[in-house]
Formats: sequence, structure tokens, C-alpha cells
Amino acid sequence: MTQYVWGYLPEYEKERDDILDAVDTVFRSGKLVLGPSVKAFEEEYAEYHGLAHCVGVDNGTNAIVLGLRALGVGRGDEVITVSNTAAPTVLAIDAVGATPVFVDIDPDTYLMRVDQVESVITERTKALLPVHLYGQCVDMAPLEAIAAKHGLPILEDCAQSHGARHHGRMAGTMGKAAAFSFYPTKVLGAYGDGGAVITDDAETDAKLRRLRYYGMEKVYYVVETPGYNSRLDEVQAEILRRKLTRLDGYLARRRVIAARYEEAFAGTELITPRLAPGNDHVYYVYVVRHPKRDAIIEALKEHDVSLNISYPWPVHTQSGFAHLGYQKGSLPVTEEVADQIFSLPMYASLSDLEQERVVGLVQDILKKV
Repeated sequence: MTQYVWGYLPEYEKERDDILDAVDTVFRSGKLVLGPSVKAFEEEYAEYHGLAHCVGVDNGTNAIVLGLRALGVGRGDEVITVSNTAAPTVLAIDAVGATPVFVDIDPDTYLMRVDQVESVITERTKALLPVHLYGQCVDMAPLEAIAAKHGLPILEDCAQSHGARHHGRMAGTMGKAAAFSFYPTKVLGAYGDGGAVITDDAETDAKLRRLRYYGMEKVYYVVETPGYNSRLDEVQAEILRRKLTRLDGYLARRRVIAARYEEAFAGTELITPRLAPGNDHVYYVYVVRHPKRDAIIEALKEHDVSLNISYPWPVHTQSGFAHLGYQKGSLPVTEEVADQIFSLPMYASLSDLEQERVVGLVQDILKKV
């Protein structure tokens, strides 16, 4: 069965020589942990965002965990976010002992309803965690105003928004700190796990560096604050350095693919992505919506095309989060959207012929469902 959600293999074939050279560079350096490649990538990724600091960590989930801890979030606190997200966003909140508090999403963009945030703030609220989902940013100006009014830090979840912009401001530069994932399928993906937290605040940066390295800083083997073993791998850092120079090219190609989808499905009942005002979308995934989603997906499987759903089960409906006490219907838009959305193939190495095949199949199926 053709799995169009992965762009790893065609990308690797195109970039193989450079990727293997990156691996060889690290292996020959003799420095495999927190060496020159991690340091260089941190400097370059911070510079790409126009910020002072970047701390490389082992994955995107721990980027959120360490980000929350660096912002002082812990046991008994509350963090406001959304249920329409990958579970790791919420698992990270749970991992620091805090409680996730959900608001609903916009029915057009599927992003956080910022106008609902203030109504769920309590004396236990310690941070706001907007998720820049699918490749575009949450409406940040009103969220920043709420954060300033209540003295709350914002930690941006940028796992799906590398290079996205909101009214000219880059995703990850609008809060106190921002967490990124470099999982292989991401817009900027490693060849394994990886993550980072970026910030302009020197104190937050210092806390992050302690936390990712057991809580040690000044003297090795002396723990100043209990931390983690959460270091970005040197090999992945060197690969990411190489791919960072190609990131803007990846984004340009994704936007071309998105524009072709938009044109192909104009006038059909398939709802294509809606761009929020001021956003430059990077189309991490190309999420479409149709009330007969399941029938469309089943019909595509008959042609050996298997598509992804991001996400079929909102976090608040999953058994692992039943203790939060959310009932069915508590987030109505989130729940309705989850039954109708699915993702068409989207990655920079998707060929025109592959896209044309998918478009043709979907157009034919839409006439029959």
C-alpha cells in the first residue's frame, strides 16, 4: 500500500550524499555528545529566528517539558492549550505535574479560540500553550494581551510550524519561549528524534541548559536542580545544520503543492485549508475536510493510497486523559472537526505526477460519495 504521508525516502535519495557526509563528519570528529555540531546548530537556528538562544534537546515532547519547567510550571499548576493537537503536547503538561485546561478551536482554521482563553484562567494557571497547528500560527496579538494582563508566560508549540510567520513575525518568536520537534516528518526533520527550545531570555536559556543535562552546570556530577538526560544528538544536529540551509526551499515547494491542491478542488465540496489573517502557512500537513471523510479514505485505499488523519481522536476524549473530567460535547467544534478532517499528501519531495494521481483519484471519488 502506498503511504503518501512520508517524504523520507525520496528526500533521502536526493540529499543522500550530504546526509552521509554529515554522519561521517561527526564520527570523525571524536565528539559525539554536545559537541561542535550541536553548538553550531543552536547558534544557526537561533539566528534563523532572530533570537539570542537555542537549546537542542532529544525530542519535541521534552522540548515542551523543559520549556514548561524553565518557565516555572510544576505540580498543581494549570496550562491552557487545545485538545486538537498531537497527544505529546498534553503529555508534556502532565509530565511536569500540571493539569491541561482546554479551549475549543476555530471551525475554519482549527486553531485555538483565543477569545475563550480568559474565561478558563484561574489562580492556578501558570502558562499559555498555543499550538501553531498544521503549519500556521494562532492569533497571537490578543493572546499576548491576555498573557500580559494576567502575568502569564507563553510557550509556543511550534512542532508543526517551522518557518511560519504571523503578521511578519516568525513562529517561535512571540512568546517567552518556543518548543520545536525535528521528528523525520516535520518541515525541518532529522533522521531520528530531535527537538529544541528557543528564547530571547538569558535566564530561561540558562535554566534549559541545566535541565537538559541532569541539572548540572558549573561542576560535572553536581546537580543544582534535578533535571533530565535530554540532549540533542550530535549526528542529528549536523544533519539539521545541512537541512536548515534548505528550509526556505522546502517551504516554497510546499506552498506550490498547496496552491495546486487549492486550484484542483475549488468548487468541490472538499473544504481546503483556510488561511488565518496575517499568516504565512508552511503546510506541514494539508488538512482538508468533508462530512464523508471515512468513505473517501476507504475508496482511496482501493487504489493503494493510504492517508493520515491529524487527529481522529481529540486528546480530551482519549481514555488516558479521562481523569481530566471532560465529557463528550464539552469541546463541540474540536469533536465535530475530528470526524471530518484528513490530510492529503504533503512533503517537499512530492512529485507533480504523484500529486496529479492523488488529485485525480480524489476528484473522481468526490463525484460518487
